[in-house]
Amino acid sequence: MKISEIETRLALLSNPDDPFILEMSRDGRKGVQKALEKWKKNLEKQKQAREKFGRMLHYENTLRQQGCRLIAGIDEAGRGPLAGPVIAAAVILPEDFYLPGLNDSKQLSAKQREAYFTGICEKALKIGTGIIGAAEIDAFNIYQAAKKAMVQAVANLQLNPDHLLIDAMELSVPYPQTAIIKGDAKSISIAAASVIAKVTRDRMMHKLAKTYPQYGFERNMGYGTREHLKALEHFGPCPVHRKSFAPVKDLL
Repeated sequence: MKISEIETRLALLSNPDDPFILEMSRDGRKGVQKALEKWKKNLEKQKQAREKFGRMLHYENTLRQQGCRLIAGIDEAGRGPLAGPVIAAAVILPEDFYLPGLNDSKQLSAKQREAYFTGICEKALKIGTGIIGAAEIDAFNIYQAAKKAMVQAVANLQLNPDHLLIDAMELSVPYPQTAIIKGDAKSISIAAASVIAKVTRDRMMHKLAKTYPQYGFERNMGYGTREHLKALEHFGPCPVHRKSFAPVKDLL
């Protein structure tokens, strides 16, 4: 068999004890051994992803054993930027949800986030989002604004959850809740919410970049990069900048 044919066949296999794997291990060609090694590494990655996914179901499984069925994971994106909104998402996943590799959005590339965003939207029972703009962030503070966005996200689920799993927050809502420090890396529901919030916010920043092209929002997402800071010094703040945040407030 040609190397390309072997690679194609390997891609269809997931059992290391398959007779074809044994046969290929005896093939002395370097190309075959390289393809086999690549297949083994990929198989190990898949195994690790499955195991991590299982660990990230701990909170959900515990709650389901207690009779909860509608479990909402909640997270936000955009606390640190100098411009743009803070956006929260609440996501209720079905019990049979499986999307290996899903993780805290900060651990994923933009391409991976987009792919997981699509998968989550296709499979989730309900998704709610909350958006708090720069003016409200300035009127309250970023912590209170993030909490308000989360409360909005829960309200926009249009479904009463049995329990909330929240990334390091407690909310004033009439639902039982569990705050989990670094929850976006420990709960699959919170991880899903982190991806929804991050992708939603990034898409919004791309739209704002068309209105305010001088700041490079499509590249920095409102964060204080060198490019962004130089633009701020040259053009001054725009309406979506957070005027209570340094160094923006120093330019007013």
